[in-house]
Amino acid sequence: MNVPAGLSAEMCDMVVQTLKQVTARELPDEYILELDEKDEFPEDVIKKLLSPDVGLHLVFLPEDVGGLGGGARDICKVSEEMAKIDLGVATAFLAICLGTDPILVGGTDTQKQKWLCRIAAEGMIVAYAVTEPSAGSNVAGVQTTADQILDPEGNLTGYRLNGTKQFITNGGVAQLYTVLAKTPGGLSFFVVERDTPGLETGRHEDKHGIRASNTTGVVLEDVEVPAENLIGMVEGQGLKQANAVFGYTRLMVGAFGLGGGQAPLERALAYAKTREQFGAPIFEKQGYRFKLLVENWIDLEAGRAYCEQSSLTIDNGNHDLATEGSIAKFWCTEAGLKAAGDSIQALGGYGYTREYMVEKMYRDVRITTIYEGTSEIQQSIIGMFRWKQTVRSKGQFYEDLAVAMDELHEKNSQVGGKILAAAVRGLNSVVQHLHKGRLTRNQIVMFAMADMMTICEVAMALSTKAARLTDQGDGQARHFSDMSRVFARKAASAVLDGGNRCFGGFTADDDEEAIATESALLKELQANLPLELTVGLWRDMEAVGETLGKMD
Repeated sequence: MNVPAGLSAEMCDMVVQTLKQVTARELPDEYILELDEKDEFPEDVIKKLLSPDVGLHLVFLPEDVGGLGGGARDICKVSEEMAKIDLGVATAFLAICLGTDPILVGGTDTQKQKWLCRIAAEGMIVAYAVTEPSAGSNVAGVQTTADQILDPEGNLTGYRLNGTKQFITNGGVAQLYTVLAKTPGGLSFFVVERDTPGLETGRHEDKHGIRASNTTGVVLEDVEVPAENLIGMVEGQGLKQANAVFGYTRLMVGAFGLGGGQAPLERALAYAKTREQFGAPIFEKQGYRFKLLVENWIDLEAGRAYCEQSSLTIDNGNHDLATEGSIAKFWCTEAGLKAAGDSIQALGGYGYTREYMVEKMYRDVRITTIYEGTSEIQQSIIGMFRWKQTVRSKGQFYEDLAVAMDELHEKNSQVGGKILAAAVRGLNSVVQHLHKGRLTRNQIVMFAMADMMTICEVAMALSTKAARLTDQGDGQARHFSDMSRVFARKAASAVLDGGNRCFGGFTADDDEEAIATESALLKELQANLPLELTVGLWRDMEAVGETLGKMD
C-alpha cells in the first residue's frame, strides 16, 4: 500500500495551530483593517511567519533542502486557513510558493540545493515574475527578452534581461525573483536576486482588495545574470515548467476561495444566531437561512471535498491534474465569492460597513476568480479537455463516472448517487450531441459545458466523501449525507438548465427540424433525471440548517 506524500495528520494540525496562534496575536481584526485602509504590507508579520520559530514557508519545501515536505493536502489546508485570516497575507505566501515552483520542478540538483536551501534557511521572500502588461493570462505572449552574453571565445557566460512585468505579488519586497523571459531557444525561467543592477520596482498597484499584499511592477533594464541562473540549464523549458505546476497552484487558489468564503460565512452565521428581528433570531427565518447560509455552506463543503480528493491524488503520485486544478479553482473561487457576497447581505447594513470585516473579505476574495487564470480561462480549459476526453472515449469517460455513482448508490442510498448517475449520463448525452452538431465551435457553448462538467464532478466528490464518512462511523456522516443529497439535486438541475441553453441557443427560429430534434433530446434528458430532483429538497436543506444551528 502506497503511503501518500506529505505530513502526518498530527504534524499538519500542529502547523495549522501554530499559524492560528501567531496570527491571532499578530493580526487582530483592528490591525487587519488598518493594513487595508493604509494599503500597507505587514512586513513584520511576514518575517515572523518566515522566522525559524514559525517557519511556515517550510511546508512548501521538500525535506532534502530543509523543508517539511508538505504534500498537496497539507498545503491546501494551510492555504485555506491563511485565507480565512487574511487573503492579502495568504497571497504573499502563494507568491513565495509560486516563485519556488520553477526551481522545484525544473531546476538541476545543484540549483535546488543552492536556491531552495537558501529560501528555507533564510526565510527569503520570493516573487514569481511572469505576468506582463500585454500578455496577461497568455503566458506564451511574454515579451521580456534574455539575450545571451558570450565571452571572446564564444562561450555562453550569462544573459541580459530586458522587459517589464506587471501585477507581481511581492514585487516590491522580494529578495529573489523567478523571471520568465524569451531566450534564443524559447521561453525560459531565470533566478534573479534583488540587488542585481538594473532590477527596479515599478508602480505600486492601488488595489480593490488584498491590500495587505504588495503588488507592483518589476522593471528589468540590462539585468545581467550568470548562465547558471537559467533554471534547468536548458533554454526553452519555461512553458513546460509553468504548465507543470498549474494543477497544483490552481488547487491552492481554490483553497483560498474556500477560506475567503468560509470566514465571512462563519461571521454571518454567528450574527444570524444573535440578531433578533420580529421577536426571534433571524437564523430562524427559513428564507434567510436557506438562501444566505445553507446553500453557500454546502457549496463550500462540496468544493472542499473536491480539493481533498484532488490533493490526495497528487500526493499518491499522479501530478497530471491540470483539468482537475481548473475545476477546483473555478468552483471554489466562484463559490467563495458568492458566499462572501451573501454574507454582506446576511448582515444587512452592518455588512456594508468596513467595521464588520465581511465587506473587506468580499473585496479580498474577488481576486481569486482573476489571478492564476481567470474563471473564464478555467472554463475554457475544463470545456476543451473534458469535451476531448468524452469524444475520444466515445462517451466512456463519463459513463464510467456514472457507473461509479450507481455503485455508490448500491452501497449507500443516502448520498445522492442515483441522482448523480442520471445527471452524469445526461451530461454525457448533451456533450456528444453538441459535438455531433458542431456547436462546440462556440465559446459560450464550451463555457456552458464547463459549468455542467464542474458541478457534476464536484458533486461526485461530496457524495463520495459522505459515503466514506458513513463507512468510518464518523459523527459528521449524517450532516454530509444531507448536504450531498441537496448538492446532487443542484448538479442535476444544472445539467437540465445547461442542456436547454446549449440546444436552443444557436438554433434559428425557422429551423423546424433542429427544434424538433432538440426538443426530443430535452424531453429525453428530463425523463431520465429522477423525480428526486425536487422531492425532499427543502427537507434536506432544513436538516443541514439544523446542524448549522448547533455549531458553536
